[in-house]
Amino acid sequence: MGKVKPRLIGDTEVEEKQKKEQKARAAEKKMLKNKEIKKDENMIDVGVDRDQPSIEKKQKKVVKKIEVAFVKTTASRGKKYIEAKNMVDKNKFYTLSEAIQLLKKMKLTKFDQSVELHFVVDETGLKGEVELPFSTGKVVRVKVVDDSVLIDLEKGKIEFDVLVTHPSFMPKLAKFAKVLGPKGLMPNPKAGTVSTKPEEVVKKFEKGMLRWKTEAKFPLVHQMIGKISAEEKNLIANAEKFIEAVKKSHIQKAYIKTTMSPGIKLEIKS
Repeated sequence: MGKVKPRLIGDTEVEEKQKKEQKARAAEKKMLKNKEIKKDENMIDVGVDRDQPSIEKKQKKVVKKIEVAFVKTTASRGKKYIEAKNMVDKNKFYTLSEAIQLLKKMKLTKFDQSVELHFVVDETGLKGEVELPFSTGKVVRVKVVDDSVLIDLEKGKIEFDVLVTHPSFMPKLAKFAKVLGPKGLMPNPKAGTVSTKPEEVVKKFEKGMLRWKTEAKFPLVHQMIGKISAEEKNLIANAEKFIEAVKKSHIQKAYIKTTMSPGIKLEIKS
């Protein structure tokens, strides 16, 4: 129970005086409480735009995210991963040749791992296409829209990586835009997947044409460029071609890794 404050009942003048004193104390407490709340709000607001965080804050978030992707706690990793991590000088920026040679020395798994590039870029919304000089080793499933594809879409079946269409099918595809769009599969003239000669576009993508873009909310780009079993010179050529497509002027940080390896920082000279 709280404190019980005695009040003199019967003496009207004294009673009125007590009431006024209580009201004054209550008003003073309320004023002090409001000042504290205002003080806390000012401390939060100083130098921070809640709706649009500073560039520095955004960069910290991006760097933190990519570090989490590559720098896991050793307690949750196996012996081979720890050995591989110890092979990497975390303070060094490696050339492509040095990094790929190092990745080939890491014996982490028995399967043929993918080699991946990961970039921190200067803005979101970057995207493009690139045809790598050598195969990535990944089979790209390309389909041309026809009645059978439309039937599959009605059933919710998506069994392709790239969807190409003749302009005449675009009205029929419109109702699937909400499903295909977020997955990056909706045919688009800018992406070259809407054509009056779709068969020729299919050949282009089957040869190794890649479409790349940043993540939706973060300025990060991820791309597989081959298998670790590929020749070093082929992996270097694919990496250089992809870096050229993204443009060095956009790349702030670059990493290369295999499916299961730690990341290796790359030297990217303008």
